[in-house]
Amino acid sequence: MSINALSSCDKLEYAKRRKRLIKAVGRKTVVLVPAAAEVIRNNDNPYPFRQNSDFLYLTGLIEPEALLVLCPKRAEGEVILFVAPHDPERARWDGLRAGLEGARRIYGADQAFALDELDERLPELLAGFERIALPFAHQELMLQTLSWLDALRQKSRAGVVPPQTLKDLAEPLHEMRLIKSAVEITKMRRAAAISAEAHRRAASAISEDMFEFELAAQLQRVFYQHQGEPSFAPIVAGGANACVLHYRANESRLEAGQLVLIDAGAEIEHYAGDITRVWPIDGVFSKPQRAVYELVLAAQLAAINAIAPNIAFDAPHEAAVRVIAQGLLDLGLLAGSLSDVLASGSYKRFFMHRTSHWLGLDVHDVGRYKIDGAWRELEPGMVITVEPGIYIDAAEDIPKAYRGIGIRIEDDVLVTAKGFEVLTSDVPKTIEEIEALMSASTARMRLDA
Repeated sequence: MSINALSSCDKLEYAKRRKRLIKAVGRKTVVLVPAAAEVIRNNDNPYPFRQNSDFLYLTGLIEPEALLVLCPKRAEGEVILFVAPHDPERARWDGLRAGLEGARRIYGADQAFALDELDERLPELLAGFERIALPFAHQELMLQTLSWLDALRQKSRAGVVPPQTLKDLAEPLHEMRLIKSAVEITKMRRAAAISAEAHRRAASAISEDMFEFELAAQLQRVFYQHQGEPSFAPIVAGGANACVLHYRANESRLEAGQLVLIDAGAEIEHYAGDITRVWPIDGVFSKPQRAVYELVLAAQLAAINAIAPNIAFDAPHEAAVRVIAQGLLDLGLLAGSLSDVLASGSYKRFFMHRTSHWLGLDVHDVGRYKIDGAWRELEPGMVITVEPGIYIDAAEDIPKAYRGIGIRIEDDVLVTAKGFEVLTSDVPKTIEEIEALMSASTARMRLDA
Protein backbone atom coordinates (compact mmCIF):
# COMPACT_ATOMS: atom_id res chain seq x y z
CA MET A 1 0.00 0.00 0.00
CA SER A 2 1.26 3.47 -0.80
CA ILE A 3 -0.05 7.02 -0.91
CA ASN A 4 -0.94 8.18 -4.41
CA ALA A 5 -0.03 11.84 -4.85
CA LEU A 6 -2.68 13.93 -6.58
CA SER A 7 -1.82 16.74 -8.97
CA SER A 8 -3.43 20.13 -8.43
CA CYS A 9 -5.50 19.41 -11.55
CA ASP A 10 -6.77 16.13 -10.08
CA LYS A 11 -7.52 17.74 -6.71
CA LEU A 12 -9.63 20.36 -8.45
CA GLU A 13 -11.36 17.67 -10.51
CA TYR A 14 -12.38 15.63 -7.43
CA ALA A 15 -13.60 18.77 -5.66
CA LYS A 16 -15.76 19.70 -8.65
CA ARG A 17 -17.27 16.20 -8.72
CA ARG A 18 -18.19 16.34 -5.04
CA LYS A 19 -19.84 19.75 -5.50
CA ARG A 20 -21.79 18.47 -8.51
CA LEU A 21 -22.99 15.47 -6.53
CA ILE A 22 -24.13 17.65 -3.62
CA LYS A 23 -26.05 19.80 -6.10
CA ALA A 24 -27.60 16.70 -7.70
CA VAL A 25 -28.86 15.15 -4.43
CA GLY A 26 -29.87 18.42 -2.78
CA ARG A 27 -28.61 20.34 0.24
CA LYS A 28 -30.86 18.41 2.61
CA THR A 29 -29.22 15.08 1.78
CA VAL A 30 -26.16 13.59 3.46
CA VAL A 31 -24.08 11.29 1.23
CA LEU A 32 -22.22 8.13 2.31
CA VAL A 33 -19.74 6.48 -0.09
CA PRO A 34 -17.68 3.47 1.07
CA ALA A 35 -14.27 2.40 -0.14
CA ALA A 36 -13.74 -1.17 -1.29
CA ALA A 37 -12.64 -3.80 1.19
CA GLU A 38 -9.65 -6.06 0.78
CA VAL A 39 -10.67 -9.56 -0.33
CA ILE A 40 -8.71 -12.62 0.78
CA ARG A 41 -7.53 -14.83 -2.06
CA ASN A 42 -6.17 -17.73 -0.04
CA ASN A 43 -5.42 -18.04 3.66
CA ASP A 44 -4.06 -14.59 4.64
CA ASN A 45 -3.06 -13.49 1.14
CA PRO A 46 -5.36 -10.82 -0.43
CA TYR A 47 -6.26 -10.29 -4.05
CA PRO A 48 -4.62 -7.21 -5.57
CA PHE A 49 -6.63 -4.30 -4.25
CA ARG A 50 -8.82 -2.29 -6.62
CA GLN A 51 -10.69 0.70 -5.25
CA ASN A 52 -14.47 1.01 -5.51
CA SER A 53 -15.05 3.12 -8.62
CA ASP A 54 -17.64 5.43 -7.03
CA PHE A 55 -15.37 6.18 -4.05
CA LEU A 56 -12.40 6.64 -6.37
CA TYR A 57 -14.38 9.00 -8.64
CA LEU A 58 -15.06 11.33 -5.70
CA THR A 59 -11.77 11.14 -3.77
CA GLY A 60 -8.82 9.66 -5.69
CA LEU A 61 -7.94 7.71 -2.54
CA ILE A 62 -6.87 4.12 -3.29
CA GLU A 63 -6.90 2.69 0.24
CA PRO A 64 -9.36 0.13 1.59
CA GLU A 65 -11.26 0.69 4.83
CA ALA A 66 -12.50 4.25 4.31
CA LEU A 67 -15.79 6.15 4.14
CA LEU A 68 -16.58 9.46 2.46
CA VAL A 69 -19.33 11.57 4.04
CA LEU A 70 -20.66 14.65 2.27
CA CYS A 71 -22.55 16.96 4.62
CA PRO A 72 -23.90 20.02 2.74
CA LYS A 73 -23.92 23.34 4.62
CA ARG A 74 -22.03 21.89 7.60
CA ALA A 75 -20.17 24.74 9.34
CA GLU A 76 -17.13 22.59 10.07
CA GLY A 77 -16.87 21.56 6.40
CA GLU A 78 -18.82 19.50 3.90
CA VAL A 79 -16.22 16.82 3.07
CA ILE A 80 -15.44 14.27 5.79
CA LEU A 81 -13.25 11.19 5.44
CA PHE A 82 -13.04 8.26 7.83
CA VAL A 83 -9.76 6.44 7.24
CA ALA A 84 -7.30 4.13 8.94
CA PRO A 85 -4.97 6.33 11.03
CA HIS A 86 -1.24 6.29 10.40
CA ASP A 87 0.29 3.24 12.10
CA PRO A 88 4.12 3.00 11.94
CA GLU A 89 4.12 -0.73 12.71
CA ARG A 90 1.54 -1.52 10.03
CA ALA A 91 3.39 0.75 7.58
CA ARG A 92 6.50 -1.39 8.06
CA TRP A 93 4.58 -4.38 6.70
CA ASP A 94 2.12 -2.90 4.20
CA GLY A 95 3.39 0.58 3.34
CA LEU A 96 2.25 4.07 4.21
CA ARG A 97 -1.36 5.15 4.37
CA ALA A 98 -2.72 8.65 4.11
CA GLY A 99 -3.85 8.81 7.73
CA LEU A 100 -5.91 11.69 9.07
CA GLU A 101 -3.43 14.37 8.03
CA GLY A 102 -3.11 13.00 4.49
CA ALA A 103 -6.90 12.74 4.13
CA ARG A 104 -7.08 16.48 4.71
CA ARG A 105 -3.92 17.66 2.96
CA ILE A 106 -3.89 15.34 -0.06
CA TYR A 107 -7.49 14.29 -0.60
CA GLY A 108 -9.38 17.46 0.21
CA ALA A 109 -11.23 16.47 3.38
CA ASP A 110 -12.38 19.34 5.56
CA GLN A 111 -12.29 16.93 8.50
CA ALA A 112 -10.88 13.45 8.96
CA PHE A 113 -11.54 10.86 11.63
CA ALA A 114 -10.31 7.38 12.45
CA LEU A 115 -12.47 4.50 11.29
CA ASP A 116 -13.00 3.26 14.82
CA GLU A 117 -14.89 6.50 15.52
CA LEU A 118 -17.62 5.72 12.98
CA ASP A 119 -20.28 4.53 15.43
CA GLU A 120 -19.61 7.46 17.72
CA ARG A 121 -19.61 10.24 15.11
CA LEU A 122 -21.96 9.12 12.29
CA PRO A 123 -25.25 9.55 14.16
CA GLU A 124 -24.25 13.13 14.98
CA LEU A 125 -23.32 13.81 11.33
CA LEU A 126 -26.68 12.47 10.10
CA ALA A 127 -28.69 14.70 12.40
CA GLY A 128 -30.53 17.54 10.74
CA PHE A 129 -30.72 16.04 7.25
CA GLU A 130 -33.93 14.84 5.61
CA ARG A 131 -32.38 12.10 3.46
CA ILE A 132 -29.37 9.80 3.29
CA ALA A 133 -27.97 8.90 -0.14
CA LEU A 134 -25.88 5.73 -0.16
CA PRO A 135 -25.32 2.74 -2.48
CA PHE A 136 -28.18 0.29 -1.87
CA ALA A 137 -26.04 -2.49 -3.33
CA HIS A 138 -23.63 -2.18 -0.38
CA GLN A 139 -25.48 -4.28 2.17
CA GLU A 140 -22.99 -3.84 5.00
CA LEU A 141 -23.22 -0.05 4.81
CA MET A 142 -27.02 -0.25 4.61
CA LEU A 143 -27.12 -2.24 7.87
CA GLN A 144 -24.65 0.12 9.54
CA THR A 145 -26.72 3.12 8.48
CA LEU A 146 -29.87 1.62 9.98
CA SER A 147 -28.02 1.10 13.25
CA TRP A 148 -26.78 4.72 13.20
CA LEU A 149 -30.34 5.91 12.62
CA ASP A 150 -31.50 3.85 15.59
CA ALA A 151 -28.77 5.40 17.74
CA LEU A 152 -29.77 8.86 16.59
CA ARG A 153 -33.42 8.24 17.44
CA GLN A 154 -32.47 7.09 20.92
CA LYS A 155 -30.13 10.00 21.58
CA SER A 156 -31.88 12.76 19.64
CA ARG A 157 -32.40 16.02 21.43
CA ALA A 158 -35.76 17.74 21.42
CA GLY A 159 -36.53 19.10 17.97
CA VAL A 160 -33.86 17.05 16.17
CA VAL A 161 -35.46 14.75 13.60
CA PRO A 162 -33.38 11.92 12.10
CA PRO A 163 -33.35 11.52 8.30
CA GLN A 164 -36.59 9.91 7.18
CA THR A 165 -35.60 8.68 3.71
CA LEU A 166 -32.88 6.53 2.22
CA LYS A 167 -32.01 7.24 -1.43
CA ASP A 168 -29.97 5.02 -3.73
CA LEU A 169 -26.82 6.94 -4.62
CA ALA A 170 -26.37 4.95 -7.83
CA GLU A 171 -28.78 7.00 -9.92
CA PRO A 172 -27.34 10.51 -9.49
CA LEU A 173 -23.71 9.44 -9.18
CA HIS A 174 -23.75 7.05 -12.12
CA GLU A 175 -25.40 9.65 -14.32
CA MET A 176 -22.48 11.95 -13.45
CA ARG A 177 -19.94 9.25 -14.29
CA LEU A 178 -21.57 8.63 -17.66
CA ILE A 179 -20.43 11.98 -19.10
CA LYS A 180 -16.64 12.12 -19.08
CA SER A 181 -14.82 15.36 -18.26
CA ALA A 182 -11.80 16.63 -20.20
CA VAL A 183 -9.55 15.15 -17.49
CA GLU A 184 -11.19 11.74 -17.85
CA ILE A 185 -11.06 11.80 -21.64
CA THR A 186 -7.32 12.46 -21.50
CA LYS A 187 -6.88 9.41 -19.28
CA MET A 188 -9.11 7.29 -21.51
CA ARG A 189 -7.11 8.27 -24.59
CA ARG A 190 -3.98 7.03 -22.79
CA ALA A 191 -5.67 3.78 -21.75
CA ALA A 192 -6.76 3.30 -25.36
CA ALA A 193 -3.28 4.01 -26.71
CA ILE A 194 -1.61 1.54 -24.34
CA SER A 195 -4.29 -1.08 -25.04
CA ALA A 196 -3.58 -0.60 -28.75
CA GLU A 197 0.18 -0.95 -28.19
CA ALA A 198 -0.42 -4.22 -26.35
CA HIS A 199 -2.53 -5.63 -29.18
CA ARG A 200 0.13 -4.74 -31.75
CA ARG A 201 2.80 -6.37 -29.58
CA ALA A 202 0.73 -9.55 -29.21
CA ALA A 203 -0.05 -9.69 -32.94
CA SER A 204 3.64 -9.35 -33.77
CA ALA A 205 4.44 -12.33 -31.55
CA ILE A 206 1.90 -14.77 -33.02
CA SER A 207 3.34 -17.98 -34.40
CA GLU A 208 2.22 -21.55 -34.89
CA ASP A 209 2.43 -23.84 -31.86
CA MET A 210 2.34 -20.96 -29.37
CA PHE A 211 -0.07 -21.29 -26.50
CA GLU A 212 -2.84 -18.78 -25.92
CA PHE A 213 -1.41 -17.91 -22.51
CA GLU A 214 1.85 -16.84 -24.16
CA LEU A 215 -0.03 -14.18 -26.12
CA ALA A 216 -1.83 -13.13 -22.94
CA ALA A 217 1.60 -12.61 -21.37
CA GLN A 218 2.62 -10.33 -24.26
CA LEU A 219 -0.44 -8.16 -23.60
CA GLN A 220 0.10 -7.95 -19.87
CA ARG A 221 3.78 -7.14 -20.26
CA VAL A 222 2.81 -3.92 -22.06
CA PHE A 223 0.13 -3.08 -19.49
CA TYR A 224 2.55 -3.37 -16.58
CA GLN A 225 5.33 -1.54 -18.42
CA HIS A 226 3.05 1.49 -18.37
CA GLN A 227 2.15 1.10 -14.67
CA GLY A 228 -1.22 -0.33 -15.63
CA GLU A 229 -3.00 -3.64 -15.36
CA PRO A 230 -5.63 -5.59 -17.33
CA SER A 231 -9.03 -3.92 -17.22
CA PHE A 232 -10.46 -7.47 -17.30
CA ALA A 233 -9.05 -10.97 -17.68
CA PRO A 234 -7.67 -11.10 -21.24
CA ILE A 235 -9.43 -13.38 -23.73
CA VAL A 236 -7.07 -15.12 -26.15
CA ALA A 237 -9.11 -17.61 -28.15
CA GLY A 238 -7.64 -19.67 -30.96
CA GLY A 239 -9.82 -21.46 -33.48
CA ALA A 240 -13.27 -22.50 -32.28
CA ASN A 241 -12.50 -21.15 -28.79
CA ALA A 242 -13.44 -17.76 -30.24
CA CYS A 243 -17.07 -18.95 -30.39
CA VAL A 244 -17.09 -18.90 -26.55
CA LEU A 245 -17.86 -15.25 -25.86
CA HIS A 246 -16.13 -15.05 -22.47
CA TYR A 247 -13.44 -17.65 -23.09
CA ARG A 248 -10.76 -17.22 -20.43
CA ALA A 249 -8.97 -20.56 -20.18
CA ASN A 250 -6.20 -19.34 -22.53
CA GLU A 251 -4.66 -22.81 -22.51
CA SER A 252 -4.87 -24.13 -26.10
CA ARG A 253 -2.09 -24.32 -28.67
CA LEU A 254 -2.43 -22.14 -31.77
CA GLU A 255 -2.68 -24.03 -35.07
CA ALA A 256 -1.88 -23.01 -38.62
CA GLY A 257 -4.93 -22.16 -40.68
CA GLN A 258 -6.88 -20.94 -37.66
CA LEU A 259 -7.68 -17.46 -36.40
CA VAL A 260 -6.97 -16.16 -32.91
CA LEU A 261 -9.33 -13.65 -31.30
CA ILE A 262 -7.79 -11.33 -28.70
CA ASP A 263 -10.10 -9.29 -26.47
CA ALA A 264 -8.14 -7.28 -23.92
CA GLY A 265 -7.60 -3.81 -22.56
CA ALA A 266 -5.33 -1.89 -20.23
CA GLU A 267 -6.54 -0.11 -17.12
CA ILE A 268 -4.45 3.05 -16.84
CA GLU A 269 -4.99 5.46 -13.94
CA HIS A 270 -8.08 3.36 -13.24
CA TYR A 271 -9.67 3.99 -16.66
CA ALA A 272 -10.34 1.04 -18.93
CA GLY A 273 -9.46 0.26 -22.50
CA ASP A 274 -11.26 -2.56 -24.34
CA ILE A 275 -10.20 -3.77 -27.81
CA THR A 276 -10.90 -6.93 -29.80
CA ARG A 277 -9.03 -7.97 -32.92
CA VAL A 278 -8.76 -11.22 -34.88
CA TRP A 279 -5.50 -12.41 -36.43
CA PRO A 280 -4.71 -15.27 -38.86
CA ILE A 281 -2.20 -17.48 -37.10
CA ASP A 282 -0.20 -18.20 -40.28
CA GLY A 283 -0.53 -14.62 -41.48
CA VAL A 284 -3.19 -14.95 -44.20
CA PHE A 285 -6.98 -15.24 -44.07
CA SER A 286 -8.55 -18.16 -45.89
CA LYS A 287 -11.41 -17.36 -48.29
CA PRO A 288 -14.18 -18.33 -45.79
CA GLN A 289 -12.41 -16.49 -42.95
CA ARG A 290 -12.03 -13.43 -45.17
CA ALA A 291 -15.73 -13.46 -46.07
CA VAL A 292 -16.87 -13.57 -42.44
CA TYR A 293 -14.27 -11.03 -41.32
CA GLU A 294 -15.23 -8.52 -43.99
CA LEU A 295 -18.88 -8.91 -42.99
CA VAL A 296 -18.13 -8.16 -39.31
CA LEU A 297 -15.92 -5.23 -40.27
CA ALA A 298 -18.65 -3.77 -42.47
CA ALA A 299 -21.10 -4.11 -39.60
CA GLN A 300 -18.70 -2.43 -37.19
CA LEU A 301 -18.04 0.49 -39.52
CA ALA A 302 -21.79 0.94 -40.06
CA ALA A 303 -22.30 0.98 -36.29
CA ILE A 304 -19.51 3.51 -35.70
CA ASN A 305 -20.83 5.78 -38.44
CA ALA A 306 -24.24 5.77 -36.72
CA ILE A 307 -22.79 7.44 -33.60
CA ALA A 308 -23.61 11.10 -33.03
CA PRO A 309 -25.18 13.31 -30.36
CA ASN A 310 -28.96 13.01 -30.02
CA ILE A 311 -28.93 9.56 -31.66
CA ALA A 312 -30.47 6.69 -29.70
CA PHE A 313 -27.97 4.44 -27.93
CA ASP A 314 -29.46 1.49 -29.83
CA ALA A 315 -28.85 3.01 -33.29
CA PRO A 316 -25.31 1.56 -33.72
CA HIS A 317 -26.60 -1.90 -32.78
CA GLU A 318 -29.47 -1.67 -35.25
CA ALA A 319 -27.06 -0.64 -37.99
CA ALA A 320 -24.77 -3.60 -37.22
CA VAL A 321 -27.68 -6.05 -37.10
CA ARG A 322 -28.94 -5.08 -40.57
CA VAL A 323 -25.49 -5.53 -42.12
CA ILE A 324 -24.87 -8.85 -40.39
CA ALA A 325 -28.34 -10.24 -41.15
CA GLN A 326 -27.97 -9.46 -44.85
CA GLY A 327 -24.44 -10.84 -44.88
CA LEU A 328 -25.51 -14.12 -43.28
CA LEU A 329 -28.14 -14.46 -46.00
CA ASP A 330 -25.53 -13.77 -48.69
CA LEU A 331 -23.20 -16.42 -47.20
CA GLY A 332 -26.00 -18.98 -47.18
CA LEU A 333 -25.91 -19.36 -43.40
CA LEU A 334 -29.51 -18.13 -43.15
CA ALA A 335 -32.48 -18.50 -45.48
CA GLY A 336 -35.42 -16.23 -46.22
CA SER A 337 -35.71 -12.49 -46.67
CA LEU A 338 -33.97 -9.75 -44.71
CA SER A 339 -37.25 -8.68 -43.16
CA ASP A 340 -37.96 -12.27 -42.09
CA VAL A 341 -34.52 -12.64 -40.51
CA LEU A 342 -34.83 -9.35 -38.64
CA ALA A 343 -38.39 -10.05 -37.47
CA SER A 344 -37.67 -13.60 -36.29
CA GLY A 345 -34.28 -12.79 -34.78
CA SER A 346 -32.79 -15.86 -36.47
CA TYR A 347 -29.52 -13.93 -36.91
CA LYS A 348 -29.05 -14.26 -33.13
CA ARG A 349 -27.81 -17.80 -33.63
CA PHE A 350 -24.62 -16.20 -34.93
CA PHE A 351 -24.75 -12.70 -33.37
CA MET A 352 -26.26 -13.11 -29.93
CA HIS A 353 -24.96 -10.12 -28.00
CA ARG A 354 -25.46 -6.38 -28.22
CA THR A 355 -23.00 -4.13 -30.00
CA SER A 356 -22.06 -1.62 -27.29
CA HIS A 357 -21.59 -0.94 -23.60
CA TRP A 358 -20.46 2.09 -21.63
CA LEU A 359 -16.74 2.40 -20.87
CA GLY A 360 -14.95 4.36 -18.17
CA LEU A 361 -13.70 3.57 -14.66
CA ASP A 362 -15.33 0.17 -15.13
CA VAL A 363 -14.92 -1.79 -18.34
CA HIS A 364 -18.69 -2.28 -18.31
CA ASP A 365 -19.25 1.19 -16.99
CA VAL A 366 -22.25 2.50 -15.08
CA GLY A 367 -25.19 4.51 -16.37
CA ARG A 368 -28.67 3.71 -17.60
CA TYR A 369 -29.17 2.59 -21.19
CA LYS A 370 -32.87 3.42 -21.15
CA ILE A 371 -34.90 6.25 -19.63
CA ASP A 372 -38.61 5.66 -19.04
CA GLY A 373 -38.39 2.50 -21.14
CA ALA A 374 -36.87 4.20 -24.21
CA TRP A 375 -33.27 4.04 -25.37
CA ARG A 376 -31.49 7.16 -24.17
CA GLU A 377 -29.82 9.51 -26.61
CA LEU A 378 -26.05 9.72 -26.93
CA GLU A 379 -24.38 12.88 -25.62
CA PRO A 380 -20.90 14.37 -26.03
CA GLY A 381 -18.56 12.95 -23.40
CA MET A 382 -20.06 9.45 -23.40
CA VAL A 383 -17.67 6.62 -24.30
CA ILE A 384 -18.95 3.35 -25.73
CA THR A 385 -17.51 0.21 -27.22
CA VAL A 386 -18.56 -0.93 -30.70
CA GLU A 387 -18.12 -4.69 -31.03
CA PRO A 388 -20.31 -6.71 -33.40
CA GLY A 389 -19.36 -10.32 -33.94
CA ILE A 390 -20.23 -13.55 -35.71
CA TYR A 391 -19.78 -16.93 -34.03
CA ILE A 392 -20.36 -20.01 -36.16
CA ASP A 393 -20.81 -23.32 -34.38
CA ALA A 394 -19.83 -26.70 -35.75
CA ALA A 395 -23.36 -28.02 -36.29
CA GLU A 396 -24.17 -30.36 -39.16
CA ASP A 397 -26.28 -27.76 -40.98
CA ILE A 398 -23.31 -25.38 -41.26
CA PRO A 399 -21.09 -25.60 -44.37
CA LYS A 400 -17.84 -27.20 -43.27
CA ALA A 401 -15.67 -24.30 -44.42
CA TYR A 402 -17.36 -21.93 -41.93
CA ARG A 403 -17.49 -24.17 -38.88
CA GLY A 404 -15.67 -22.90 -35.80
CA ILE A 405 -15.04 -19.38 -37.11
CA GLY A 406 -15.50 -16.75 -34.41
CA ILE A 407 -14.87 -13.08 -35.20
CA ARG A 408 -15.43 -9.94 -33.13
CA ILE A 409 -14.03 -6.49 -33.86
CA GLU A 410 -14.14 -3.92 -31.07
CA ASP A 411 -13.10 -0.30 -30.69
CA ASP A 412 -13.62 2.36 -28.00
CA VAL A 413 -15.50 5.40 -29.30
CA LEU A 414 -15.97 8.84 -27.75
CA VAL A 415 -19.15 10.73 -28.62
CA THR A 416 -18.16 14.27 -29.62
CA ALA A 417 -20.15 17.42 -30.33
CA LYS A 418 -19.78 16.78 -34.08
CA GLY A 419 -19.99 12.99 -34.15
CA PHE A 420 -17.43 10.54 -32.82
CA GLU A 421 -13.74 9.86 -32.22
CA VAL A 422 -12.37 6.31 -32.37
CA LEU A 423 -9.92 6.17 -29.47
CA THR A 424 -8.43 2.80 -30.45
CA SER A 425 -7.71 3.36 -34.15
CA ASP A 426 -4.01 2.53 -33.73
CA VAL A 427 -4.61 -1.21 -34.13
CA PRO A 428 -4.77 -2.56 -37.71
CA LYS A 429 -8.31 -3.53 -38.68
CA THR A 430 -8.61 -4.08 -42.42
CA ILE A 431 -7.53 -7.41 -43.86
CA GLU A 432 -4.78 -5.69 -45.86
CA GLU A 433 -3.39 -3.97 -42.75
CA ILE A 434 -3.55 -7.15 -40.70
CA GLU A 435 -1.83 -9.33 -43.26
CA ALA A 436 0.84 -6.67 -43.80
CA LEU A 437 1.59 -6.53 -40.05
CA MET A 438 1.72 -10.31 -39.82
CA SER A 439 4.03 -10.51 -42.84
CA ALA A 440 6.39 -7.91 -41.41
CA SER A 441 6.45 -9.72 -38.06
CA THR A 442 7.26 -13.04 -39.74
CA ALA A 443 10.10 -11.39 -41.67
CA ARG A 444 11.56 -9.94 -38.47
CA MET A 445 11.39 -13.33 -36.75
CA ARG A 446 13.31 -14.91 -39.62
CA LEU A 447 16.01 -12.26 -39.42
CA ASP A 448 16.27 -12.68 -35.66
CA ALA A 449 16.60 -16.43 -36.11
